[in-house]
Amino acid sequence: MSDTKESPTSVPRRSVSEDESIPQAQPERDDEQTEANHSAIVASHYNKIEDRGLQVRKKSNIYFMRNFNNWIKSVVIEEYTSLIKGRIPLGSPFRVMDMCCGKGGDLNKWSNANVTHLICTDIALISLEQCEKRFDTMYQRDRDSLRRPKVEFFAADATLQQLRTKFRDPSLKLHLVSCQFAFHYSFESFKQADCMMKNAAECLEEGFYFIGTIPDANEIMKRQRMAMSDTFGNDIYRIQFFCDTDNPPLFGAKYNFQLDEVVNCPEFLVHFPTLEKLALKHGLRLVEKKRFEELFDVHLSRKQGLLEKMQALETYPPPFGRHNNDSNQGKGPEQYRHAEEFGRQMSSQHQFRVGTLSQQEWEASSLYLFFAFQKMKTSYDANGRPVYS
Repeated sequence: MSDTKESPTSVPRRSVSEDESIPQAQPERDDEQTEANHSAIVASHYNKIEDRGLQVRKKSNIYFMRNFNNWIKSVVIEEYTSLIKGRIPLGSPFRVMDMCCGKGGDLNKWSNANVTHLICTDIALISLEQCEKRFDTMYQRDRDSLRRPKVEFFAADATLQQLRTKFRDPSLKLHLVSCQFAFHYSFESFKQADCMMKNAAECLEEGFYFIGTIPDANEIMKRQRMAMSDTFGNDIYRIQFFCDTDNPPLFGAKYNFQLDEVVNCPEFLVHFPTLEKLALKHGLRLVEKKRFEELFDVHLSRKQGLLEKMQALETYPPPFGRHNNDSNQGKGPEQYRHAEEFGRQMSSQHQFRVGTLSQQEWEASSLYLFFAFQKMKTSYDANGRPVYS
């Protein structure tokens, strides 16, 4: 897949009607009860995941993969928050919505970016409460209270409810909306995807950004074809389809995704050209699209220090007499053949040591891609239809 990176320059003016913006190759499902049931399943699943602390997480089979994914989020969030701060006047408010914030895994990133107004929302109430508690802990010291941003927390289903009506000030305009590892749940139906995209777009200031991470549907389907089965994966992740994989629908292409002990719930393929057209309907144009391995190549030289600090790669071979984490004793040598091959290619006679992920962790992490959309300037034609430029 080719990556997309565009400069924030003007694009030709055009109006978009609902009929032309979204392909109509597949009939829309209108099953509100099914949508509500799936939303409840997702909320229940994430509510049940306990915050078990760092020492327990270090024993996980996907400890380094989760750190690697977090590093990816860190570099793209830093890139776009820096871009935004370079465009808004010094000392002016910097407003962000963390849509589907979960337990608050990105709170430190917003703090590092000096966000002044943060809105956190999620479908899972218990996760949201843990996010709020985490936020309060971060700013409980007097010296930190000076940097404490305005903050709002509320539970809502972003695929079925209008979020801005729950803001303290519904007229508020945002500089960034972030939705990490969650937008694909909305592709259960056109109605849900349209609602979630509207939630991301309608509160953005013109010229600012909606960013997110989702599974790459092209990569998933490629692996399904290679496996010649509707169930495939490895010891870390597993995908099982519950739709026609020969002709998957644009919306409602359901599969169950299991990721070690972290995820086990229904998800939906995101047909990216449809996502682009849906975004355009709401005045958003694509400015960047990259798979995780592409982001790694682009940012490695500049962000290697952060990569090491976050322990986003496993040291291989591990230092003599200890392991990087307790779980890697269960990873066979076949999981590091790529690292061994790299070592054989090194000219040094000394024992090599590299940072890497196990093969299975890499296969799971490379399922994902990053996107960024920019809110276009909006005017209206004689028929009252939006015209974007």
